[in-house]
Amino acid sequence: MPEATAQLISYIAPAAPATRRPATGKEPFMRPEIGFTPSWYRQTLDIDFSRRWHTDVEYRKETVSAMRAELRRRFPGTSIGGIDRPDEPADLLTGVFGGTPVAAIFGLPIIYDANNWPNVEHRYLSRDEIRRLDAPDLDNNAFFGQLVDQVRRIIELEGRCEGFINWQGVINIALRLRGPDLFMDMIDDAKACHHLFDTICTVILEATRRLRILQRESGADYTFATVSNCSVNMVSPDQYEEFLMPHDCHIAEAFDTIGIHNCAWTADPYLELYASVPKLGYIDMGLNSDLSRALELMPHARRALMYTPMDLANKPEREIREDFERIVRDYAPCDIVIADIEAGTPDERVRFAMDLCRELSGDS
Repeated sequence: MPEATAQLISYIAPAAPATRRPATGKEPFMRPEIGFTPSWYRQTLDIDFSRRWHTDVEYRKETVSAMRAELRRRFPGTSIGGIDRPDEPADLLTGVFGGTPVAAIFGLPIIYDANNWPNVEHRYLSRDEIRRLDAPDLDNNAFFGQLVDQVRRIIELEGRCEGFINWQGVINIALRLRGPDLFMDMIDDAKACHHLFDTICTVILEATRRLRILQRESGADYTFATVSNCSVNMVSPDQYEEFLMPHDCHIAEAFDTIGIHNCAWTADPYLELYASVPKLGYIDMGLNSDLSRALELMPHARRALMYTPMDLANKPEREIREDFERIVRDYAPCDIVIADIEAGTPDERVRFAMDLCRELSGDS
């Protein structure tokens, strides 16, 4: 990968799932990115994260302001939720519809939850249906039209539309559309799988392109893509290379930079393949991965470690320190991403992790 490829960093907006945003080049050696579930905010704030939060821009603006104020109260002087950056214009796009937008474009109904991110109904397509699947016409797609309307409303309110829709990745969307039978399809009907993946990739690229044009016209110019391979450990490296990697590469070639998200999985089986994806500006993985090998193979990408909220809540501080020291030794410079922290995790634990990152970065 060329050194000129721009890096991305992890980004968690208030009550939003983790995504990525452009790096500034001035990131700490060990940079924490902290995020909380909607239920964490709901325990102290009267916010309903169901349909209204995702469809009413004005209500979302009001709640984002309240959540940022709560973060400032509990974690003053930190960067959690972007509270170290100016409030205006507010990011009112990141987190909208959670990880469901592409599935919703394909017609899956969204299931909302007052305390959580939305999901979609399990209305799985048959194998014959995926063979015949066409990319929806975005000009006449009700859900995509609603997204466009929201972007335009955000521009009216804020002057420009900052933030990011979570388009997920090809494998994540394929599982939402086909269900677990997808893995048998890869063995029994490669042609149907290739068609399904091609169709999903087409929608991701076209929907991203259209919304980015609107954002660019408002003054928010983003030239990167990010894909979520949360289910990649369900396929072999050979299957990833045959079925999925071509689409990751296709998406990468359509933008200046790509980020690849793996959740907290062990990335070892895919490291060499990921290293060959063009324009790689971000990669993340779990603690059990071969971190030194990842650093060796992808030295120019910004690396991130997905440290689980369970480890943060349950491990003794001594073990957390040992984990972080290993990450610094084998993997840094990098992000430490602690996402999806639930209500009940003591604030002191969050501050401990952030203080430890500052200490290990040499900033204390």
